[in-house]
Amino acid sequence: MMDWLLFDPNEPLTFMQGAFWGFFLFVLSGFVFLEKRIALRNAFLFGVSLFFYWKTSGSFVLILLFSTLSDWWIGHRIHGTQGRTRKIWLAWSIVINLSLLFYFKYAYFLADSISPILGTHWNPGHVLGDLANTTFGTSFRVDRILLPVGISFYTFQTMSYALDVYRKDVEPVRSLVDFGFFVSFFPQLVAGPIVRAKEFIPQIHRPYALSQAGFGLALFWILNGLIKKVWLADYVAVNLVDRVFANPESYSGIENLLGLYGYSLQVYGDFSGYTDMAIGVALLMGFSLPTNFNSPYKARNLGEFWKRWHMSLSSWLKDYLYIPMGGNRNASAFTWISGGIFLLFLILLSPSMGWVLVGSGVLLLLWALASAFPVMQQHVVTNINLLMTMMIGGLWHGASWNFVLWGALNGVGLIFYKYWKRISPWETKDRWWKHLVGVLLTFHFITFTRIWFRTGSQTRWEDMGSPHDLWSEWFSANSMLHQLVHGIGESPFLEIMWGYRSVLGVMAIGYTIHMLPSSWKHAYRSAFSALPLAALWIIAVMAIALSWAGTSAEMQPFIYFQF
Repeated sequence: MMDWLLFDPNEPLTFMQGAFWGFFLFVLSGFVFLEKRIALRNAFLFGVSLFFYWKTSGSFVLILLFSTLSDWWIGHRIHGTQGRTRKIWLAWSIVINLSLLFYFKYAYFLADSISPILGTHWNPGHVLGDLANTTFGTSFRVDRILLPVGISFYTFQTMSYALDVYRKDVEPVRSLVDFGFFVSFFPQLVAGPIVRAKEFIPQIHRPYALSQAGFGLALFWILNGLIKKVWLADYVAVNLVDRVFANPESYSGIENLLGLYGYSLQVYGDFSGYTDMAIGVALLMGFSLPTNFNSPYKARNLGEFWKRWHMSLSSWLKDYLYIPMGGNRNASAFTWISGGIFLLFLILLSPSMGWVLVGSGVLLLLWALASAFPVMQQHVVTNINLLMTMMIGGLWHGASWNFVLWGALNGVGLIFYKYWKRISPWETKDRWWKHLVGVLLTFHFITFTRIWFRTGSQTRWEDMGSPHDLWSEWFSANSMLHQLVHGIGESPFLEIMWGYRSVLGVMAIGYTIHMLPSSWKHAYRSAFSALPLAALWIIAVMAIALSWAGTSAEMQPFIYFQF
């Protein structure tokens, strides 16, 4: 009867397990007991957050602790020095964080790409040797580098802290425990949103306060995220998306198209569902996390979409990558340094020298045009800044050429939009149909690029953290493209629609709710949070029952756990 409260040592601790809510009940009990002793409260939350990460990623908690300790110490060194020394300490933070990220996420990517060129078979997993077997978990193969869950999120978080201290946007955190709590806060640790120190650190020193309306809002976000995850993500994935993407050539062109539409809803329901639950859990403890999604499929253009989707990552890339490169102004020293490193990385990963020559030729042509026509220089440089930012954003998601191409397509799309908006008839809101056309074009472009995003993603718990099968992912995307181009006309449309009627009905409901006016959503959130406690609990039981009814036999991992 109480099995759901027990911790399974072979399963990660997630919002979708009863064990997590048993753990959270314990956390709340300790939190209430220590409510007025802020230092002890923060130490307690730091400790339980480390336990949560240990349950999610095993002994990789040591990597989290190392990253936390190094950036806390370096932050104080940056603050206490001036001039060139400050830059050296900042460089140390960047090198340490990117080295960890590169080794655990990209070493196999590099090895798989350069081994055929060098005629070697280097296996970077052997670098860990027996250490991977004895320290990082015996349930995994020793011949691969395992990926610590959430490493992309917390390395960006600690790195932004060092950059903010360098820029004098924040004071260094005096207490290592407080800083550790900021880095490891368990609701958002493994899948975001990425939290900035200047937004979160002041909160950890405030007295705890939660009104009844605040409790109602927190409960709303938890239930909203739960239903999104179960119905908009897992149900659609199990009954449509996973089947089509597993073997695109076995399904008609219409089914491949429906699979793409389904995946756009799935990835939104999955990731925003996690974020909603993280926001709700944090609110119950009196902490506010940043908004990560704002109805992204309402976007009228690609620029607006990236202001609404994964907002914490988009703003991070803008503030700490795109603007330091020069943004839309011109090139900076950082542009040439980061551009050179990124270009070298891509050359090493290129599948053939032909691609290297083509890419180098294009870059030389752009450089020649910028030099010959100074009026074009700013256009060329700023577009390269934008393209590089999006490609690095793609590579952040995983060590796969599919992610690089996905980022490049979005970068090209943003560049195209930048010039198109000057003549576009859909930029103004003076006609409803212009708004509609912009929304449809943007949604279909984003959905199209997700052919490469989904085929580059890992979808099962047992695959999380394993190296990408680069060729399989590439050919899987090509198979789907082939079916979309050649298989649409041969598809029995009515029979397919009837056969998928249940999942299409769920998709229709999901997209309809997504498109509701923001004022409506705010109104029903406010109405929910104002309900009496008895009504809140009744609705909560009904929502949990609804989620239970849609739960698949095998729990689906959160998509962004792999990043």
